[in-house]
Amino acid sequence: MTETVRLTTSQALVRFLANQYSERDGQEQRLIPGAWGIFGHGNVAGLGQALLQAAVTGEAELPYYLARNEQGMVHAAVAYAKMRDRLAAFACTASTGPGSTNMLTGAALATTNRLPVLLLPSDMFATRAADPVLQQLEDARGGDVTVNDAFRAVSKYFDRVTRPEQLIPAALAAMRVLTDPVETGAVTLALPQDVQAEAYDWPVAFFRRRVWHVGRPVPEPAAVERAARLLRGARRPLIVAGGGTVYSGAGAELRAFAEATGIPVADTHAGKGAVPWDHPYAVGGIGSTGSYAANELAKDADLVLGIGTRYSDFTTASHTVFGDPDVTFVNLNVARLDAVKHSAEPLVADALLGIRELAAALGDWGTAPEYRARVRELVARTREIEERCFAPDRNGGGELPAQTQIIGALREVLDDRAVVINAAGSLPGDLQQLWRARDPKAYHVEYAYSCMGYEVAAGVGAKMADPSREVVVLVGDGSYLMMAQEIVTMVSEGLKVIVVLVQNHGFASIGSLSESLGSQRFGTKYRYRNGDSGLLDGEVLPVDLAANAASLGADVLHAASVDEFRTAMEKAKAADRTTVVHVETDLYGPNPPGHGWWDVPVSETSALDSTRTAHETYAAHKRAQRHYL
Repeated sequence: MTETVRLTTSQALVRFLANQYSERDGQEQRLIPGAWGIFGHGNVAGLGQALLQAAVTGEAELPYYLARNEQGMVHAAVAYAKMRDRLAAFACTASTGPGSTNMLTGAALATTNRLPVLLLPSDMFATRAADPVLQQLEDARGGDVTVNDAFRAVSKYFDRVTRPEQLIPAALAAMRVLTDPVETGAVTLALPQDVQAEAYDWPVAFFRRRVWHVGRPVPEPAAVERAARLLRGARRPLIVAGGGTVYSGAGAELRAFAEATGIPVADTHAGKGAVPWDHPYAVGGIGSTGSYAANELAKDADLVLGIGTRYSDFTTASHTVFGDPDVTFVNLNVARLDAVKHSAEPLVADALLGIRELAAALGDWGTAPEYRARVRELVARTREIEERCFAPDRNGGGELPAQTQIIGALREVLDDRAVVINAAGSLPGDLQQLWRARDPKAYHVEYAYSCMGYEVAAGVGAKMADPSREVVVLVGDGSYLMMAQEIVTMVSEGLKVIVVLVQNHGFASIGSLSESLGSQRFGTKYRYRNGDSGLLDGEVLPVDLAANAASLGADVLHAASVDEFRTAMEKAKAADRTTVVHVETDLYGPNPPGHGWWDVPVSETSALDSTRTAHETYAAHKRAQRHYL
């Protein structure tokens, strides 16, 4: 007879998750290192009881962590997975209704970034004995519809467990997707609150120790030869390194490949640091907010070798950065979806193995000395541009320092292993041009979903993933106001994180974009409503974000100048608890010079002169936009 044990569905799930491991290249680690949760009536007696029982009895090791916002805990889980190269993924449990739907934004972020997280939203009664219950959505089209169906669109796998025994195939399928480098993202198991507490006789074998092997897909030899043939024919090739390069640990191989072939390496946000910023063939970020060198090389490139990139619109400058009308693409990617983009010659494989095979196939082939000399010249010119952004007179004559000066000072006081976290606003654009990363984990900018509110919560996850690193959350006041409450989690967990709070009393990024589109920075400043104009253009609001941070339990340091900021950062580094460094910067920049374009449509007709002028500029840019065929 099959040996069984009687447990609730929640107790079984906790025991199962505690016995899951991932393995790559012979290195094993816990696949599900713990569970984030906020309890309500939908999960307190189910998963809440199971996590408590596991902690008290020791029957399963699945540590529980309390977040302050359900979206925030998903962000923390995603940041942890990013730091661990997608080989570990936290579980997140939330109560029925709004608690669970609060996780939707985090789910979309995880799936867009292709980072694993296990979501366990509570659902309505499977028996429907008490319909409609508190927080239940009633849908006239069908009784089985709940708010959790919204997770289907943003999850790589979704299942609703309406009977205990359904958990067995559902849980196994969830682990399969979490450990698949092609399919990974948010995995959602919706758990009706009555099923969570229902008992069942589970086969003991369900709880055995399982090791999920994360493979490295091997490139097809014929595909390698096709790619190598195209590379050999190129005179002005350019590499675009994306996140897949980092997640596969292919940095050393990429550096060696660039040195052997003389092909310069541009990077996306997710790929920054795979090749150190001062490597002879590192040319910086590419695309809408890319560097001068990268975009100049892209303009003339006759072949683009994309490695582990999904080619977002920011990477391609909305299909304008690659200017050669006959440009050819070769895409090395573990996902065929990305490998075939831009009519490319696909090389579907793990980045590390693909680079190795390409290098072997190319032999002693390399670019011409003249091309390598041009790369050096463009990089030197780019360094001059960067240094001007850090210059003492960069504030444009205003009293407040420029954001670029703060970035320069921050880079001076941090070592190469320090992790800088950001996601939204004007900071990602400044960072892509100006941050000098030598370590692929030192640059942690979420720019697939670019979610305001990600930063503080991500600081929690990043620090948990690698406590040996200094973790610095670089956040503007707009993003801070979206979600600052996970500072409380940092404090409660005893995590030492530095939060650099850059306050400029508005949305600097959207304000600048609004101005360029003829919308006159409308609705982008934090101001009183003006009784005369009826607009939000009155005096600056008396908002004290530093006091807010202190009220959440953090130590707070103030800086009014670049020198004071350096001093405050040294104090924050020496501290042993979460510290917020508050600094005000100029809302109007200046920012680094732009070398790319981003397609944001402008009104075709308008009564405003500013909008009409902006549309003329927009139409001129559109003429350079095209499909790569």
